[in-house]
Amino acid sequence: MTDKKLVHIVDDEESVRRSIGYMLRTSGYRVENWPSGAALLKDVRTVEPGCILLDIRMPEMDGLAVQDALAQRGVTLPIVIMTGHGDISTAVRAMKAGAVDFLEKPFEKASLIGALEAAFDHIAAASGAATRAAHAEQKLAALTPRERDVLEGLAKGLPNKTIAYDLGISARTVEVHRANLMTKLHVRALSDALRIAFAAGMGEDVEAGPGDEGLQDIQPNRV
Repeated sequence: MTDKKLVHIVDDEESVRRSIGYMLRTSGYRVENWPSGAALLKDVRTVEPGCILLDIRMPEMDGLAVQDALAQRGVTLPIVIMTGHGDISTAVRAMKAGAVDFLEKPFEKASLIGALEAAFDHIAAASGAATRAAHAEQKLAALTPRERDVLEGLAKGLPNKTIAYDLGISARTVEVHRANLMTKLHVRALSDALRIAFAAGMGEDVEAGPGDEGLQDIQPNRV
């Protein structure tokens, strides 16, 4: 029995599975490759526990559909989403459905390892939703009402321009509030701010719609 952590790579491109697999094996992980979400779902009841590294854009069944199917079957393995075509609405949908993090291809080794370690931390963590919500609310208490309004819009998957229109302010002002709230929450990436927002129950009343700002909205230090 090995103590190495297991990563299930789900991607329809063999070259991607091969390159990521090599990267992970040389970093001390074990790897199980799956050519499609359907292949994983077929054997998911018997797979060894680990983290799922799941591609979004796949034929027949995309990553979000696979994520939903896993949830319906009661599979609680942590999921890290990877995509080459992501936008903020896709990222929000994945995180609201329980994804630990999301990565845009091509990604650096450090980003991949960081996301996976966060996923494995979820396996080890035993804190309940109430504790997470209380912790999140404690952090959100540092925000002004307007900063919280902006974060609520982001949690709904709305682009800056839509948030600005809804709040009756300029898009530039939204950017300023967004930068300030991330500073106050002590986060560098929007994904971390969203994680806090979701833990506090923000963004739950509206389904995320198509965003028009692209994945740059979920990259560190871009405000």
